[in-house]
Amino acid sequence: MKFELPTLAITKSKIEQKTAVFTGLLALSIFLPSIIHQQGITGPLINAILLVAAMVLSPSSALMIGLIPSVVALSRGLLPLPLAPMVPFIMLSNSVYVIVFSLLRKKSFAAAVVTASTAKFGLLYAVSQIILPTLLSGKFLTKAGMMMSWPQLMTALAGGIIAWLVARVIFGEK
Repeated sequence: MKFELPTLAITKSKIEQKTAVFTGLLALSIFLPSIIHQQGITGPLINAILLVAAMVLSPSSALMIGLIPSVVALSRGLLPLPLAPMVPFIMLSNSVYVIVFSLLRKKSFAAAVVTASTAKFGLLYAVSQIILPTLLSGKFLTKAGMMMSWPQLMTALAGGIIAWLVARVIFGEK
């Protein structure tokens, strides 16, 4: 006589589902920047992926996903090589975005998105003002500084709006 706990089958199924969702979101975060070369499009999509991962999977899963796109963008030449020193700070800003959002989401989705977006932007802007000038100069410094300023806030907020739309469909959140 074979004895099986019914919860094991359910757990295995949930693990498989979460693995599939994680793999899908990770694949999107890697390949979207490869096919869409515009910060105004890929930024919101990557930020939405991070927040959706935090909601559907866990903050730690979202953190893992948030570390990979910048490295891939740099290795594929989508991020200019002189910005390589910014990659750890971009990773850190993605982590801050996920953590702040995850801590505040239950209280207010909108406040969580605005606060997380502001924190991400503030970190990248500060680093671009303090570290980039020691590494770059002239026209490229201006362009890089611009990439790490207000567009970061806009793409983070837009990602939050996309994630909110997804959350409404998946969780019925308001």
